[in-house]
Amino acid sequence: MAKKSNAGGRQHTNSTRHPGATDNIPGRVGRLLAKGNKDATYDTAVQRETAVLVAVPDKRQADARTQEYLDELAFLAETAGVDVQHRFVQRLDKPDIRTFVGEGKLAEIKAYVRHKGITVVIFDDDLSPSQLRNLEAELEVKIVDRSLLIIDIFATRAKSATARAQVELAQYQYLLPRLTGLWSHLDKQRGGGVSQRGPGETEIETDRRVVRDRIALLKEKLKDFDKQSHTQRKSRGGIVRVALVGYTNVGKSTIMNLLSRSDVFAENKLFATVDSTVRKISFDNVPFLLSDTVGFIRKLPTRLIESFKSTLDEIREADLLVHVVDISHPSFEDQIEVVNETLKDIEAADKPMLLVFNKIDQYRHDTEEEKQAGFEGMNEDEDAPQRPTLQQLQATYMAKLHDPVIFISAQERENIDELRALITRHVAEIHYQRYPNSGMNFTVEA
Repeated sequence: MAKKSNAGGRQHTNSTRHPGATDNIPGRVGRLLAKGNKDATYDTAVQRETAVLVAVPDKRQADARTQEYLDELAFLAETAGVDVQHRFVQRLDKPDIRTFVGEGKLAEIKAYVRHKGITVVIFDDDLSPSQLRNLEAELEVKIVDRSLLIIDIFATRAKSATARAQVELAQYQYLLPRLTGLWSHLDKQRGGGVSQRGPGETEIETDRRVVRDRIALLKEKLKDFDKQSHTQRKSRGGIVRVALVGYTNVGKSTIMNLLSRSDVFAENKLFATVDSTVRKISFDNVPFLLSDTVGFIRKLPTRLIESFKSTLDEIREADLLVHVVDISHPSFEDQIEVVNETLKDIEAADKPMLLVFNKIDQYRHDTEEEKQAGFEGMNEDEDAPQRPTLQQLQATYMAKLHDPVIFISAQERENIDELRALITRHVAEIHYQRYPNSGMNFTVEA
């Protein structure tokens, strides 16, 4: 109970609120302390978590690449609703087996976390269960690795029953090997033999059994969802299917909205779309199904790829892939490679593909000052070429690639008619190859 005054009768002077209120205690505790006082007020605002980022790149990795990876991690954290306060980088030949970072860097992170009141430490790589436990014991704050951060974002974005089940399965698969440290408050007997297991081990075994049962249940549920999705795809008949694929946040949903005149959720955040969306479209009397799929990302957790099998089936069973690329991103070629490798992983790399370079309105070629910019303690990539102009890129990609290439701005609606014509022409060709005697005239001007 907060006191109205002390023994000397001195009143609170740092607030204009009623003395029974709690000035510096937000949230539920503040509400409990102020409960019963009709004049008391309290802060109900949700407190945003603060975080620091930690990366352990190879010693040979260039400054710009490390900065880019940390920018992406910061964007992930922002998407998850976390306020990033600082970044820590330590170059090692290989991460420390115990705490991922070295002792000196760990002490530096610990001092900063305590001084600034940081609530989360986010690592750009996956941590082993033992590393996670050791870091939590040392830093005494929440430790989040890259996979958990991505899974958490997926959990907030999933809307359909299928997507929610897929995310929950990924969460339990992530949790299962990390259950060991959850019962450290209970005694544990060391050694073997009958009746030598303490209550901690019993609790862990019980939890593991519960988690495994839940995983099995979710897998069965997803099999049912998969059968339903397969039935839906079969009922679409012989209509040509087109799937939008690409790195996350490249503008796939915006293009989907432009082409289908629908209202698919689009936002300048990573993984704005988790559920696949399918729309029937007809251009110049050429009908086809267009699907917007979940975006890919560097180091996408394998368990998420496995969990999202039914969603990724939209890509596997598509007749034509439209690979959307954010050309304004400094490492868009690396993002293309990530998408191509992921398509190989899901056995969809051999499909016909259109390459669509989006965000040409945001493209900027390098200046000498930008090329030299970096941050202290990092390696400069002296061999990195200066970014060419947009016209040079257009000429280069149109000359070296056999697949069709187009440059657009979905935001500014630039070259969208050309994109519609390109997709229509290829859909018509696929339909004619499949049904040469259909009697339908799909002639479209190039």
